[in-house]
Amino acid sequence: MREHLRQFIGGVWVESQGGTRHEVINPATEEACTVITLGTAADVDAAVKAARAAFPAFAATSVDERLALLDRVIEVYKARLGDVAQAISEEMGAPISFATAAQAPTGIGHLKSARNALEGFQWEEELRGARVVHEAIGVVGMITPWNWPINQIVAKVAPCLAAGNTMVLKPSEECPTNAVIFAEILAEAGVPAGVFNLVNGDGPTVGAALSSHPDVDMVSFTGSTRAGVAVAQAAAPTVKRVHQELGGKGPNLVLPDADIDTHLGKMLSGIVANSGQTCIAPTRVIVSQGQKADIEAFAKKMFDATPVGDPAQEGGHIGPVVNKSQFDKIQALIQSAIDEGATLLAGGTGLPESVNRGYYVKPTVLADVTPDMRIFREETFGPVATISTYATLDEGIALANDTEYGLSAAVTGDPEVAKGVARQLRAGLVGVNAWGPVPDAPFGGYKRSGNGREAGVWGLRDFLEVKSIVGG
Repeated sequence: MREHLRQFIGGVWVESQGGTRHEVINPATEEACTVITLGTAADVDAAVKAARAAFPAFAATSVDERLALLDRVIEVYKARLGDVAQAISEEMGAPISFATAAQAPTGIGHLKSARNALEGFQWEEELRGARVVHEAIGVVGMITPWNWPINQIVAKVAPCLAAGNTMVLKPSEECPTNAVIFAEILAEAGVPAGVFNLVNGDGPTVGAALSSHPDVDMVSFTGSTRAGVAVAQAAAPTVKRVHQELGGKGPNLVLPDADIDTHLGKMLSGIVANSGQTCIAPTRVIVSQGQKADIEAFAKKMFDATPVGDPAQEGGHIGPVVNKSQFDKIQALIQSAIDEGATLLAGGTGLPESVNRGYYVKPTVLADVTPDMRIFREETFGPVATISTYATLDEGIALANDTEYGLSAAVTGDPEVAKGVARQLRAGLVGVNAWGPVPDAPFGGYKRSGNGREAGVWGLRDFLEVKSIVGG
């Protein structure tokens, strides 16, 4: 069993000031695989002090120095790719093939994206008698989730390094080892002491202390909308910048006469990928009445054929969800849909027949789902597709937008028609016969899915202050 009992503060691993032992449970075996120390407000204070002390020198580094630093981080990260994948697979249940091919490499993508943005960024410009300059914002607190753990860590750390900020990271206590490895990567690459600090812990203690700390200039949070509200409330008294990527309930609007065989399979794969634990998964499949039967049959066949199995084994199967709490929530939502009148086409409650322990969820398809049902509105975060129908395209667009979230949406069908529909969907990311983001494009949400953007030049800007200098 791994042990990570120290916090990374000021460039060294130090004992926690009063922290408590916490076991991380492997969701496939329901047994402990890692032990960490949940930190305290005192640990956060020490980390913030280290970041504050390191800020003046790091903010003064040149663009060329920070480009060279990012290059070194990329090279060291590549050498540790397998370690990152292994940790993610064991702690949050991603199959090792998926962790290696999809989860771990996202860190390299974000590092390269930040590097590209830094290399071409215009730090100063003249504007009608004023000189407008961009400057590092200061100390950034970061709180990241377990579902795409290294993705969300590096999506924040990389632009912060590019901008010249210093930072304190609180990763998810459900999947902490990838963050520990990343701290080792940054240290080996030569990130100066105090620029990056890591405090393991939970949200109510470490997350709250970081969000409310008066010497933290900005907090960047990824997680549930409920937790995001708590972060914003904690940050409000110190009027710090709050940057959030929150929940989602992504629609996939299937256009009338869409080519089901050509496009629908890859869209439905976005629902089961990562065992459904993806905030941009296009889980609400919204279809025309004329194609309802064909799409239901297609979805049933695909989900029935989706294998579920041990994440330690190579292959194209899906693994468990992250923990018992998440498993129980998904089971309750599936049952609520059935009780409220949805038609179960595939899957359902209980463990798949192929396993006898672990937090595995059957790939599930529910048809005849209407907006008054819980599962139409609540974020499921499991391999569960819902199918709803519309009579007219305008009604379909209205159903797609009928959510408090706005992180992502998708349109399946003729690309020329879909492009016009995409502009009518209220979401920060809209895929046309696609559901995932692309490098260097801005990523973030509308409505209760958050504010601010990550990736590319937009991600860099969100970690910078803007100053106008006049006169002289």
